[in-house]
Amino acid sequence: MNRRELLDLYFLEARAKVIDLAAFLDRVGHAEGETDFRYQALKQAFAELQREDPDCARRVLLTFSDQTTEPIAKATVKGACGAWPGKA
Repeated sequence: MNRRELLDLYFLEARAKVIDLAAFLDRVGHAEGETDFRYQALKQAFAELQREDPDCARRVLLTFSDQTTEPIAKATVKGACGAWPGKA
């Protein structure tokens, strides 16, 4: 498909996702308390979206990923939280 065809097919879906993200950020912004590493990971992912070079999806995914190569001795939590806190 060319760019026009892709936009015709997927623009409204992408637009809805962006509006949903904006609403989420509004809720976080109006809430009391401190943000954490997940909010920082989102901000970093948004910065990656502004870049024009290829592999945007890969770079965004990496902003949420643990990029260390050494395994940890044991898991410290029972479930995934969607972003890496930056501690080994």
